[in-house]
Formats: sequence, C-alpha cells, structure tokens
Amino acid sequence: MTGSDASSSFRLAYVPGVTPAKWVRIWNERLPDVPLHLVAVSAAEACGVLRDGGADAGFVRLPVDGPDLSAIPLYTETTVVVVPKDHLVTAADEVSAEELADEIVLHPLDDTLDWEHRPGRPAIERPATTADAVELVAAGVGVLVVPQSLARLHHRRDLTYRPVVDAPASRVALSWPQEATTDLVEDFIGIVRGRTVNSSRGRRPAATAAESKSKGQDAGGARRMPAAGKPARKPAGKSPRGASGGGQGGKGGRRGKPRRRS
Repeated sequence: MTGSDASSSFRLAYVPGVTPAKWVRIWNERLPDVPLHLVAVSAAEACGVLRDGGADAGFVRLPVDGPDLSAIPLYTETTVVVVPKDHLVTAADEVSAEELADEIVLHPLDDTLDWEHRPGRPAIERPATTADAVELVAAGVGVLVVPQSLARLHHRRDLTYRPVVDAPASRVALSWPQEATTDLVEDFIGIVRGRTVNSSRGRRPAATAAESKSKGQDAGGARRMPAAGKPARKPAGKSPRGASGGGQGGKGGRRGKPRRRS
C-alpha cells in the first residue's frame, strides 16, 4: 500500500461489546470516498494497536494506559451477573455483590472490571476468555460478572443476567494517538460527538459569527429607528382637541350647545 493509499482510508479499532455500526453508517454517508475499515481487538491489546499504527482511532475501555493517547469518554455500562435461567438470582430484578458471596464467580483473563474486592468464591482456574467463562456458566460451574454489552454479545438461550448494583462499571471511550490527530480523526470525532455535516468540526468561522452578529444588530436597529424623512410616532394617548374623527365639517366636528337664533 502506498502512502497515498494509506491516507485515503480510515481504520477503526473496537473492543468486544462495542457496536460501531451507527458511526460507520454516518461516516459512509459523509465521506463515501474514504473507506472505513474495522479492526476487532481485545480490550487488553487495544491501546497497543493504536500506538503501533494498526488503527487510526478506536473504541476502548477506560482507563487508557499512558498520556500519549487521547480519549473522549462516551458512556458507562451497566454491570450484570450472567447466570443460568433457573438460578435463584433470577427471582430478583437486581442483586448486590454481597448476594453473590456463596457463588463461584468466574474471573476470565480478559476481564475488564476494576474490582477492589471481587465477590464470591474464586474458581480453581481462570478461564482464558469471557467466551470460555460463559460456556462454564452454561455448564453450571459458576456465575460471571461482566459489562452488559458482553452479556449480550455472548447471549445464550439457556442463560440470562441481572444488574449488580454495587459492582464497578466499565466506561467506553474513543481514543487515538495524540501525535496522529489527522483530519480524518477529527472528522470521526465530529461524527461521534454528533456534529452536523456543516458544523466545520464544531468550530464556527469567526467571519460567519461576526457577520451573524452584525445582521442581528442591524435588524434590531431597523425596528427601533424611524424611517428617514418621517417623524417619529407619537406615543398613544388622548387625541388633540378637534382631531378626532374627520375634518371640522364632518361628523367628527366640534361638539357643544346649539347657538340660539336671534
């Protein structure tokens, strides 16, 4: 791939659980001549892929490990416990970490939650991946606490999940190398932040802003100033004597007692 070819495309990394379809669709509508290539990465390797140039930007899970990566937090996920459908946990709408104290809580090597004290009892071995842990839950070995998007990603008909109210949450962010903030990266940032196609990357040109301000002042002045050559309108009040109605010979003439004929 030549340098020109490389600059005419955009590579977007994303970690499991993130669904970038909405932003990809908007990109394709706004920049149809710039192909967007998706790069699926694990949560653990996402930052390394960005640093090594494997992607121009990426949806990652916070925190990012180093000041050389910029990050815009996007949303915080609900944390849930994945259990078999006939598990006692399903009797409640939500549970606490303490209520999992007697459960074997699986801790996969790719876990993304930052626990101070993990709930439940540990398994003999840690599953390699979240997908492996889900299989163990289905086999009745234990339960699994994960961000809700991962529970949905690995959905099985024989499993369900419930929110864990006091568990740590996972935050998703858009990240990219600070030294590689290209125009295409700025374009994608604008899409993620909801900027319109005419927003000029969220920065309003100074000339346009000044012009709009000037127009606003002119319009306001026209409403307040009388037209040239015309007197200003007099304030509403009692009409001057003899000025009501029409002229003096009309119905609106002077009123009073009729004069006595001699």
